[in-house]
Amino acid sequence: MHFLLTNDDGIDAEGLGALADAISSLPHARLSVVAPAHEQSQCGHRVTTHQPIRVEEHGERRHAVHGTPADCVRVALFGLGIRPDFIVSGVNHGGNMGQDLVISGTVAAVREAAYHGVGAAAFSHYLIKGIALDWRRVSAWTGEILRALLARPLSAGEFWNVNFPHLEPGPAALPEVAHCVPARSPLRVEFAAGPVPGEFRYAGAYAARPQDAGSDVEACFGGKVAVSRLSIDHGGASAMQ
Repeated sequence: MHFLLTNDDGIDAEGLGALADAISSLPHARLSVVAPAHEQSQCGHRVTTHQPIRVEEHGERRHAVHGTPADCVRVALFGLGIRPDFIVSGVNHGGNMGQDLVISGTVAAVREAAYHGVGAAAFSHYLIKGIALDWRRVSAWTGEILRALLARPLSAGEFWNVNFPHLEPGPAALPEVAHCVPARSPLRVEFAAGPVPGEFRYAGAYAARPQDAGSDVEACFGGKVAVSRLSIDHGGASAMQ
């Protein structure tokens, strides 16, 4: 299979490296990388249509795009002529659950893929402050989950969203996988007054968000791998059976 890799943390991000290692471990896999030249976190599904998009070669089948993750998918398919069998985005440095789905550049990339009829999956890793990230383990988990997802064909307009829990580093088998839907409750938004009159700084705590029963947030925060099958047709999601 030919995999196209992208992300929103930038082409040099450790998560993208972990993703590449995971896919390289799959039998008969080859990969192309088309990722943002610089971090594009929380850019949503923004695309560039009114100005040129600069693309740089960063080695064989590896391109850096001065644009968003959705731009990367568009450039790969319609500018560079890449014809992947499957598109994978991540592994994002932070969770992408519930309300994050419309904000996330990581998820926007695979949503864009679904619009063009290409199967795709987004991978993200929830972060807990003070706990180191074990990228080698993340790569192993990603490979295991991806193999399982590839065995479950997607219908037209569908794509996968996967969120890993943050555990203490070290040897650990893949945590329990929970097939769930995105949380409906919004994040608890808070602002703090800035030093300049009229200025506000976002002060919301990601870890304090509501954990709706049966949701991706509840699963991931509870130490499970949260997996959701999403659809562009109705903007919702259904639990993976």
